[in-house]
Amino acid sequence: MAVLLCVATLAPAQAATDDNNLRRDLALIAAAGRGELPALEKLLGAGADVRAKDANGRTALNNAAYGNHVEAFRRLLAAGSSVNEPDNVPSSPLMTASVRGYVEIVRLALAAGADVKSLNQYGGNALIPACHYGHVDVVRELLKTKIDVNHVNNLGWTALLETVILGDGGAKHQEIMGLLLQHGANVNLADRDGVTPLGHARRGGYSEMIRLLEKFAAR
Repeated sequence: MAVLLCVATLAPAQAATDDNNLRRDLALIAAAGRGELPALEKLLGAGADVRAKDANGRTALNNAAYGNHVEAFRRLLAAGSSVNEPDNVPSSPLMTASVRGYVEIVRLALAAGADVKSLNQYGGNALIPACHYGHVDVVRELLKTKIDVNHVNNLGWTALLETVILGDGGAKHQEIMGLLLQHGANVNLADRDGVTPLGHARRGGYSEMIRLLEKFAAR
């Protein structure tokens, strides 16, 4: 009877402890998303778990990446956060920063060993959305790595194809195209309908892109 009473007494206490830990961990994730360093330090000092995830599958590091909070991101890396843990999208910190153009987060993630082979919900590596959205500096950083410049996503598009198809033909996308071509992008790798980057550039009336592609023997 005494043993049963002891177990019954411990169960609510354990549940209360678990609940407190959960609130603490979620508070860490929220603080990271706001870039609140003092709160971050306090919660880490109280034992908050950097591996914990919220309902969106985001760790504190993921949340810091979404908010472009560089110092919070740096502090969480120092605290042992996994730079390759994806959220529910799925999107790793590197992917999130590449999509949004957060070049300092990209640099920190790469320096911490971010996996350039990780893919997003469209089956693309980080280079593809960075090209799509015209994030020139992010593209430069990614091209310093061993990322696959000719990776094909689930839509059948490479980074070069997305630069033409989803870009606006302007200066940023022209610069990105030049960077891709200089780093070995296959100028004649067509989409699933057999349309090459040059074909898409002609459809869009992008004269500067056409000139650049032809310079690299595009067909």
